[in-house]
Amino acid sequence: MASDNCSADQLTYNALIHGLCKSGIVEEALRLLKQMQNLGLKANVFTYTMLVDGFCHAKKVDDAFKVLETMRNRNVPPNNVTFRSLIHGTFLCLEVHNAYERLFRFFEQYLIVPMNACSTMLYCLAKNNMVKEAAEFVEWMKKKDYFLDAAMLSLVVACMVKGSRLAEACNIFDGFVARGGKPAFNTYLLLAEHLLKDSKFMDARRYLNEMLSDSLLCSVESYNVLIDFFLKAEMREEAMRIFSKMSKMGFSPNLVTFNILISGHSHVGDVKMSKNILKMLLEHGFKPDIFTFSSIIDGLCRAHHLEDAFNCLDEMVEWGVTPNIVTYNILMRSLCVMGDFHRSINLFKKMKEEGITPDVLSFNALIISFCKRDKIDRAQNLFYSMVRFGVSPDMYTYNAFIEALCHSKRIEEAKNVILVMEANGCNANAYSYKCIADALYQLGSTDEAYQLLSECKRKGVHFADHHPALSTNRAANF
Repeated sequence: MASDNCSADQLTYNALIHGLCKSGIVEEALRLLKQMQNLGLKANVFTYTMLVDGFCHAKKVDDAFKVLETMRNRNVPPNNVTFRSLIHGTFLCLEVHNAYERLFRFFEQYLIVPMNACSTMLYCLAKNNMVKEAAEFVEWMKKKDYFLDAAMLSLVVACMVKGSRLAEACNIFDGFVARGGKPAFNTYLLLAEHLLKDSKFMDARRYLNEMLSDSLLCSVESYNVLIDFFLKAEMREEAMRIFSKMSKMGFSPNLVTFNILISGHSHVGDVKMSKNILKMLLEHGFKPDIFTFSSIIDGLCRAHHLEDAFNCLDEMVEWGVTPNIVTYNILMRSLCVMGDFHRSINLFKKMKEEGITPDVLSFNALIISFCKRDKIDRAQNLFYSMVRFGVSPDMYTYNAFIEALCHSKRIEEAKNVILVMEANGCNANAYSYKCIADALYQLGSTDEAYQLLSECKRKGVHFADHHPALSTNRAANF
């Protein structure tokens, strides 16, 4: 540039600094900053923000904070991107609790912190399940007269309920509403869902009523979500009430609406209601799809109407709908529960003949049933077939073998299963160890059972209930 009598300007230097920071050559970028300043060119917020981002990615968070201090001394206010780069970078470089403390001290030094910076901070706290710190930060915001927006509220409520601080989530939510805030539709549902799980039915009802009065049901999709919510909460009458209301409010149900209703009632074996809803689906001019038929077949199986389920499978084909892996798995699971192995194996073969590759649920239905009836050799043959198909066994596959082997007093083989599953990246859980510990205890091998449970503790696996093998003097400190 100099040979062409051209002088580098601020834009040129910023482009160079940006490229160097992105490439991780931060020290050279810093040298260019000094060079541009010596030429009388002032660094702006973009220059400094690029340096902050560069230092954070280079794991030099102290230098990133020094850049912020330089900005303050030179009266260059940081923007939203500066704060976002610093916050994400600090959490990237430091242990999460140390990152929070460092940032919190930094925030307290600023008279004005952008709301976007607060949002980024809450996002990082929620992402790292830092419930206590999130509550503390919300309280700090309140003292600073910074108030949550709907997106921040969703983050905080999700973090609180995940951390089992439901009452605190409700208080923050109520405070937001009291200030005239309008919570998002999904935030209402999240709070109501956890209140129902906690048997706080009146509180859940209050939030759902608030949601309905807040005119948040403004599309077919929102009605579908609420209907699905009630069905999953086993509040089927409420789901039907919302279904009736949507038509009165001028929203016509779509195929998804009917499928949600059919699935919800089929899941509890209410075949009569599922058929009534199917009739409504047809009256509205919709054609049943794979989800419709699979749900009805599931309902018939759960109601032990197995022959009707197979008739539905035939009818499904007549409608031009091809059964999929889900359909076959439902039927195989039910046949296995009924102990009809011959028919379940034939269905398994038919599925493969039709070009549908079995998945882990297909194999598990058969393997678990064979194991429960002590047909371990047949289960093992299926296991080998499973591996040949490239299907990875899961926790349920391995535990079925462990339980069956322990029941047959083949404890050494059961122990080997644990070695195999862990070698394949599937960690044994409490149930895996409990089966073996129970078998050892019943055979009088209390010391060996205790050693096994001690190994569980070292691996971080704990039982919900106290095991008899731990009731020995030597296990007193377990």
